[in-house]
Amino acid sequence: MRLDLTFQDGLLRGGGDDDVGTFFLKGRYDADSLEVYWTKTYPGRHDVFYRGFGEKGWIWGTWMLSNGMTGGFKIWPRRAGAEEASTAEAAAEIPDAVPVHPAPSLE
Repeated sequence: MRLDLTFQDGLLRGGGDDDVGTFFLKGRYDADSLEVYWTKTYPGRHDVFYRGFGEKGWIWGTWMLSNGMTGGFKIWPRRAGAEEASTAEAAAEIPDAVPVHPAPSLE
C-alpha cells in the first residue's frame, strides 16, 4: 500500500492506492489523546472506517466495513531508501486494546 497522510488543525487528509484500488482519506485526530478516526473511500466502490491510536513511529487500530467485517492495522512512515513493500502492514488480528465500534461522524 502507498499512503500519504496530512495532519493539520485536528483534521486528517490523504490518499493512496493498494491492491483494491485508488482511495482518499478524510478524518480527525486528537493531539492530546493521540486518537484518530478516518474514512477510507474507494471512489465508486466502498468505504472503510478506521479508528486508531498514535504511538511513537506508527498508528495502529482497527478497520470496519459497513457489513460489519473488521480487522486490525498498523502503519508507519517509509524510511529513506526503504522498499515500498515495507511502508505499511495489515495485521491479521484485531488488537485486544481497541474496542470495535463505528467511528463517529466526520461531518
